[in-house]
Amino acid sequence: MAPKPLLIGISARIHHPVGPQRDLGGVYTKTLHYLEQSVAHWVLAKGVLAVMIPAIESAGLIRRSDMSLGAYAEHLDGLVLQGGADIAPETYGETPLEPAWAGDRIRDLYEIDLFNAFVEAGKPVLGICRGCQMINVALGGSLYQDIGTQVTTSITHRDAARYEDQYHEVSLVPGTRLAQLYPGVTRAGINSIHHQSVKVLGSDLMVEARCETDGVVEAIRWRGPSYVFGMQWHPEFMQTASPTQLDGAPILQDFLATARARRGG
Repeated sequence: MAPKPLLIGISARIHHPVGPQRDLGGVYTKTLHYLEQSVAHWVLAKGVLAVMIPAIESAGLIRRSDMSLGAYAEHLDGLVLQGGADIAPETYGETPLEPAWAGDRIRDLYEIDLFNAFVEAGKPVLGICRGCQMINVALGGSLYQDIGTQVTTSITHRDAARYEDQYHEVSLVPGTRLAQLYPGVTRAGINSIHHQSVKVLGSDLMVEARCETDGVVEAIRWRGPSYVFGMQWHPEFMQTASPTQLDGAPILQDFLATARARRGG
């Protein structure tokens, strides 16, 4: 009999129907929870199934007290926090410096609950872009609300016109788990689609990669008892055939191997 497939939960992006979005009509007048196809396809593999975990918010039909995200942590083998909207500055004790940087507080509260549930269950957590930032905030850290205005020496980390085709090099910190996954690699190209990043590190987190040019944090890992890793780049968008770009496969396989070991087979 074939072994049961790994069940990997993926946090939901949330579409909030406000302002001009309501003019789209139909389903776009409703709150939508959705999954970026590229993330699902990156996670899916032989023996691996992806499951989107819906958010619970107070305005919905189900009250937060009626449903425990701990049940997902109990039955799923790992968690991927996908990218998306900014994290609300209120979530790390600040106020937005610009209205455009207000973020998604509802999603923040949901993902923090989700993160805590999986960590408490000892299940591995992997964060992509916003997910990396969420790991830092969930562990008590803070963010630069906008790299371009708050880090005066920074390069461009987000170009809306280029989107995932915006690249720069990262340096892997020697001796870290990330560096071990790429023997002989000290620098590599990654895509860059973010304007926020780690400012103050959360509790027991360590930096595993930085932007080669301006030192902005690009990858973090928890020193705690379970697997928690976050990266600012989007491996699901990377051109893995390129020798100059960091192949995301070793990171994914390390995450899935940890999930299998945690399950015991």
